[in-house]
Amino acid sequence: METRHTPQNIILKVEDLKKYFPIRRGFFQNIRGWIKAVDGVSFEIERGKTLGLVGESGCGKTTVAWLILKLLKMDEGRIIFRDTEISELSEKEMKPYRQEMQMVFQDPYGSLNPRMTVGQSIEEGLSILGIKSRKKRKEHLKKLLEMVGMSTNSSDRYPHEFSGGQRQRIGIARALSVEPSLVICDEPISALDVSIQAQIINLLKDLQDQLELSYLFISHDLNVIGYLCTTISVMYKGLIVESASAEALFSHPYHPYTISLLSAIPDPESSVKKEVKLPARDFSDTLIPPDGCNYQGRCPMDEPRCGQEDLIFTEVEKDHFVRCWKVPKNNV
Repeated sequence: METRHTPQNIILKVEDLKKYFPIRRGFFQNIRGWIKAVDGVSFEIERGKTLGLVGESGCGKTTVAWLILKLLKMDEGRIIFRDTEISELSEKEMKPYRQEMQMVFQDPYGSLNPRMTVGQSIEEGLSILGIKSRKKRKEHLKKLLEMVGMSTNSSDRYPHEFSGGQRQRIGIARALSVEPSLVICDEPISALDVSIQAQIINLLKDLQDQLELSYLFISHDLNVIGYLCTTISVMYKGLIVESASAEALFSHPYHPYTISLLSAIPDPESSVKKEVKLPARDFSDTLIPPDGCNYQGRCPMDEPRCGQEDLIFTEVEKDHFVRCWKVPKNNV
């Protein structure tokens, strides 16, 4: 276990995280190539703040979350949590850190044990926290349910008796039961009705203010990301292509992929038809990225140089980074 001196306001630091999955073919399942699910991802999360990780399905967002929690073994990189590098910790050594890093899953029903009551599911976390007195566990359970907007009578009921939004509230209560400091939210509202999504978002925001939580919020919805997150990292095919504060990213996007995502957001208040920036052509092989820029097959500014040069994550404005050789050239 290695202790590193990171700034006091940084709770999680990820450096050059990589995870490749083998492509096997033939009768003997020989390895013919590699899927670069995460190919050098780096970011920081400040205490009490929210980092939004946004991108289309299959870009590697959830894989990043699983690597941070060590549900998958990384191939390369470093994960530093509270000044301690946890990258190479064993399962036993990782146990106290799992308590401080919890996850809210996309499917609230699939994340709850259908054979356990709500109270039993949440009390598991309270037992891990070391609360042995049954009376105290019941008091904490009541407090947690009230905190997420659920009736205390819910504790004796089973997951199938609740709606999707209520089950997600229960999942949040269970995550909070061990008093974490970092919560990873993996598409926590995408399986919910639109009318319920705003309630869960506001709940997460209120809990952050009350408990000083830090969030890694994973989503493909830029509207949600822009409302909830302090900083945003845009991910495409295993790489972060742009990273900035939420305000800077929405007002001055630089990377062509970010511009394309933002142009697709509907504006109900505008009567003007928005022009969606479509890719120049589709790149058919989504498993093995090409040499050079991953986005070259879809970029409207694509040219031969894009497939030849290694791209550097460059700061084009203060705390605004972009992985595109054209942007730094045009904005220095």
